[in-house]
Amino acid sequence: MNLPANTTGKVPQHIAIIMDGNNRWAKKRGVLGPIGHRAGADVVKPLMYACRDRGVKTLTLFAFSSENWQRPEAEVRALMALLSRYLRREIKELAADGVRIQFIGRRDRLSPRIAKLLAQSEKATEHNTEATLVLALDYGGRWDVSSAAASLAKDVAEGLISADDINEQLLSSRMALADQPAPDLCIRTGGEWRLSNFLLWQFAYAELWFTDTLWPDFNVAELDEAITHFSSRERRFGGRPAEALV
Repeated sequence: MNLPANTTGKVPQHIAIIMDGNNRWAKKRGVLGPIGHRAGADVVKPLMYACRDRGVKTLTLFAFSSENWQRPEAEVRALMALLSRYLRREIKELAADGVRIQFIGRRDRLSPRIAKLLAQSEKATEHNTEATLVLALDYGGRWDVSSAAASLAKDVAEGLISADDINEQLLSSRMALADQPAPDLCIRTGGEWRLSNFLLWQFAYAELWFTDTLWPDFNVAELDEAITHFSSRERRFGGRPAEALV
């Protein structure tokens, strides 16, 4: 990928995507919603490889939120069936290509069959180092923060740590994605401008990039556009612009 002259040339190490627009994509074409979800699933692998080839080490996708359980039961079943088929179909190739698979979110509300498949997928790829694909399933940012806080509270109650030991770093260590760098870039497709309870803690200093493109139509060219936008930004993390310090 050739970046314009006015960019820093920096590539995000971690991209997180809110994949939105599958149902609207299907409606525009007069087909059923599950067809839109299948079309969206087909986008994942090409983008994963494109990220790897551009030096992006981690790609995190918001696959199923904790609020998605409120959708019609038939749609939820279709989404879970699609997840199962996708993993069974793609895991061998991803594993052979050095991609590590991780899942974040609650697992106690998933069926035993799905939970077992997630564990098997993680086990089959745990030693891969080329890139990491993280799928957020039954995940919510508020759940993530509250679970981490509850974990620390339990340790305080048991005398393992004191309340004074608790800081941002310790809280972060108990949260999802604790073993990954914080996302540098958040992409949301589908024309909405909100985070929808995704990685609220981890997005503290992420660059945000929104597009009207529906997820099944999102492609490598638009990924490159988002990375170019990222590369043009001066990330100050609360500090002053470099020229202001001269």
